[in-house]
Amino acid sequence: MKNKVIKITAVVFCFLLVAGCKEKTIDYPVVEVEPVGVDNIEIYGDYVGLIKAAQSVEIHARVEGFLEKMTFGEGKSVKAGEPLFYINNKPYKAKVEKAKAQLQRFEARALKAESDLKRIKPLYELNAASQLDLDNAIAELNMSKADVAMSKADLDQAELELSYTVVRSPISGYISERYVDIGTLVGNSKSLLATVVKRDTVLVNFQLTSLDYLRSQRRNVHLGELDTTRSWQPSVTVTLADNSVYREKGIVDFASPQVDPKTGTFGVRAVLPNRRQVLLPGQFTRVRLLLDVMQSVLVVPRKAISIEKGGVFIFVVRPDSVVEKRFIETGPEQNNNIVVTRGLSQNENIVIEGYQKLTHGQKAIAHTKEEEVKFEVLEKEKEAKR
Repeated sequence: MKNKVIKITAVVFCFLLVAGCKEKTIDYPVVEVEPVGVDNIEIYGDYVGLIKAAQSVEIHARVEGFLEKMTFGEGKSVKAGEPLFYINNKPYKAKVEKAKAQLQRFEARALKAESDLKRIKPLYELNAASQLDLDNAIAELNMSKADVAMSKADLDQAELELSYTVVRSPISGYISERYVDIGTLVGNSKSLLATVVKRDTVLVNFQLTSLDYLRSQRRNVHLGELDTTRSWQPSVTVTLADNSVYREKGIVDFASPQVDPKTGTFGVRAVLPNRRQVLLPGQFTRVRLLLDVMQSVLVVPRKAISIEKGGVFIFVVRPDSVVEKRFIETGPEQNNNIVVTRGLSQNENIVIEGYQKLTHGQKAIAHTKEEEVKFEVLEKEKEAKR
């Protein structure tokens, strides 16, 4: 009987011991982690820009006369050298004919002077003509040749003025509305006839802050200079009136050498292709400039970062499952990823979900998103087999 009581007491003691052990079991928090990422971060600046035509040429009348005809459609494309306006050319044709007649006259006089000189030279050698006769013949020939040269220049000038009566487009592009009507006397104060604009390429002018300029200089990015040693160039994208982003990118080709003291900014210009004529000269637009690319930097998701009075911190799970509260220094943000400039190293696992229940120095059960997905797939397969 005594042995039986001892056995029952031992069983009860073991049961109580096991129960006590269960009460002391620690449930570690389960958190989701991912390794510190490495990425190239693009640094942008946003500005207001003004679109200008790559070329805008005013068409002027170079000679005076009454406008007789126009051979273009307003707002339509024109080719370089295409006739646009016709000015009454009768006075200029008359000048050409007069210059031709004058040239023929002096050429005939020059031929006579040359013949006279050929005749006098033998006589002078035979002492049948005086030195004065020879000198006069030579002088007459030289003056006749000068008259011929002057008449040729007058004829060239008259023909040039005659050609100006047909006003041609100096460049290929789109022509504006006409500024004068048929029958108008042009070539004086109303010499401006129209404007031709080249729109297949446009310029975007905007003002860069001196602070952004200084930052780009410190990163050895010189705006307006092509640097073939980099894998990227300072490029711009513009936003259209409907808030959509224009699909073509432009390259910065000019930066002003001085800062405007009134605004603290300096001018920057970019060139954009405009093959479909989407961008219109004179239009204001929002400009986004690629100022720099930080290559192969450490990045973490924004949701993994916490802020307190001491600074910015993040939880890191060590290989031994111990959690560290790590204070870090951050940089720019892109696509909800923030650059970490100090405090982390590559391949460390950071907590992105469940860090609210963590404290420094405790242990945690960490799993990645990939592991969770695999587990869910396996569970679904098991359920399917059942």
